[in-house]
Amino acid sequence: MSLFLDLVDRVLSHEGGYVNDPNDPGGETKWGISKRSYPHLNIKGLTRQDAIAIYQRDFWQRVQGDKLPVPFVFQALDAAVNHGIGNAVRWMQRAAGVADDGVIGPVTLAAVARQEPADLVLLFNAERLEFYAKLKTFDNFGRGWTIRVAGNLRHAAQDN
Repeated sequence: MSLFLDLVDRVLSHEGGYVNDPNDPGGETKWGISKRSYPHLNIKGLTRQDAIAIYQRDFWQRVQGDKLPVPFVFQALDAAVNHGIGNAVRWMQRAAGVADDGVIGPVTLAAVARQEPADLVLLFNAERLEFYAKLKTFDNFGRGWTIRVAGNLRHAAQDN
């Protein structure tokens, strides 16, 4: 749990407070939690602690954070939050050299464990950057997204 709490602080440093930018495909968002994904929530009233509980339940557990290599797990968590679980898992699978079916099972976990963590981080973030570059909103938001990945790479250097 301590590792999760350290890493979620990093995620929250990217996500920040309340935003409702009509040009942002995320729509109404606070702490990175979007109304589109959580239509039943009062996004404007969402507390940091509420967001952390959602991240632990809906992101950390779903990417199986406790089973991933420590030098890599932040990358998976941050991408799951920013791009959705499915994208993050498929990028993880591609980086680990297995079929990208979007399901973390024993084959994926074994392949991830066999990879050199630094290589996994680099291959994963290459997938992420290519994804960003293909988005029609890249001209508006691409600078911030690439700065986010650059920061994540700096974290990866510390996490190794």
